[in-house]
Amino acid sequence: MVVQNPDTPRELERYLRPDSTAGIGFDQLCGTAGAVRTGALLNAAPQILGVSLNPQIVQQGDVFLGISGAKRHGAEFVDTAIGNGAVAMITDTAGLEFLGDDLAIPVAVVADVRKSAAVIAQAVYGTDQRSPKLFAVTGTNGKTTTTFMIRAILDALGEETGLIGTIEMSARGQIIPSVLTTPESTQLHGVLSRMAQQEVASVAMEVSSHSLSYGRVDALRFAVSGYTNLTQDHLDLHGTMDEYFETKAELFTAERSDRAVVMVDDEYGQRLADRALVPTETLSLDGDHATAHWRVTELEHCGLGHSFTLVHRDGRQLRTRTLLPGMFNVANGALAALMVLAGGADLDALQRALDSKDPLSVAVPGRMQVVGESPVAVVDFAHNSDALAKALDSIRPGEQGRRIVVFGATGERDKTKRPDMGAVAARHADIVIVTDDDPHGEDPAPIRDQVASGAQHVLESERPQVQLFNIAPRAKAVEFAVSLAGANDAILVAGRGHEVSQDVAGIDVELDDRVELANALNLHGFVTKS
Repeated sequence: MVVQNPDTPRELERYLRPDSTAGIGFDQLCGTAGAVRTGALLNAAPQILGVSLNPQIVQQGDVFLGISGAKRHGAEFVDTAIGNGAVAMITDTAGLEFLGDDLAIPVAVVADVRKSAAVIAQAVYGTDQRSPKLFAVTGTNGKTTTTFMIRAILDALGEETGLIGTIEMSARGQIIPSVLTTPESTQLHGVLSRMAQQEVASVAMEVSSHSLSYGRVDALRFAVSGYTNLTQDHLDLHGTMDEYFETKAELFTAERSDRAVVMVDDEYGQRLADRALVPTETLSLDGDHATAHWRVTELEHCGLGHSFTLVHRDGRQLRTRTLLPGMFNVANGALAALMVLAGGADLDALQRALDSKDPLSVAVPGRMQVVGESPVAVVDFAHNSDALAKALDSIRPGEQGRRIVVFGATGERDKTKRPDMGAVAARHADIVIVTDDDPHGEDPAPIRDQVASGAQHVLESERPQVQLFNIAPRAKAVEFAVSLAGANDAILVAGRGHEVSQDVAGIDVELDDRVELANALNLHGFVTKS
């Protein structure tokens, strides 16, 4: 069941919290959060039923958290919050300066509202007492697919499940589209309370570095946390790879997680496993890591994907497969299975579920999604150099076939990766078509030029046979790629995956790579996958 496009963000908010709460007195909440009451209404003690950081989505009975924003302070919008039903407010000393003396609701002050938000939400929604078992997946690439696989395995084991991530949130089959990879802490505690109310047993959740940096997953406890990989991305936020790693490593501490499963096929995975402060099992696809607890063996092609065996050094085994293309999906599937095992699943029951339901072949929107098979035509979310290289290597053209890639780079993000992505494309594809991704507020033409410059350098120094094109808009670039393709070729449209609109100068332009690719295949006489 899909929640059908609520008319306003305020209506959507109702799906991100329980149908009802017992509530908590404002004074008790202030004591829990270390907030100090102030103002004329010191004797007022309303019952708090919900929490919101956004005055536009406040519900009746909420405490409004007035937080300092990039340009304005949330306390400036207290009248909107009151109009929507706020019965109390917690802010900081800067926010207090915006409030008048005759405010209609009681106020309390904390030093840092954002840091307190998760504790406040936990107290209001009771997630410290009742919450589903949580499986967290972090890393640069593979989070979405791994969480879909975890949910599919748990479904196959007969559990009632939920999912929180980039593409969707779901609880027992009810789907709510997501905006952020991880919601704000207030919404996260609210939706987990809702899932507990619906008797969801386990939830698979993507945990991004942003969510850790901004405190969105604070006051949660994860039964199992998993690590996929770490490659250059989000350096506009973190500055350096070491800072990016340190942020991810926060998840693997006793304050946040009970157990962990870590891929150790990159240097950061090895570092993480060496320093993890919770019981940790390691996993490797690479035979060089003989000390890993689990290794992938007996790897064989199976359709577009692979079958494989997971072997523990104590002799335990799991035999399974994924029909999703690419070795990285073998890694995702292996990690998902072992996280479920680490979460307490019986090995024999897990093997039966893998055999009978094929959960690692679950379709993930926009993640190596096959749109056509002759030529092979795939849409993927790969939006950094490592993911692009792996996605290109995973699509296998026929005899004497060529790899064709259509991609771009996002505006207002890490500019240093743009020429590197171009270079990667030129090393792994035969035809490179650079186009626009989401330019946001940047002029798209210079972004394309920066990407193309990296590809041009590889053409001049390494692979002069590669064909390079710079084409916009994106739909035209996709159609041009298909016009060049023969039945034995393989086309990858990368970077946007499941997204259905393109941000151009703040305007959402309708665009779905899967639709454009299917239309282009049909236009040129090819068959699309049903």
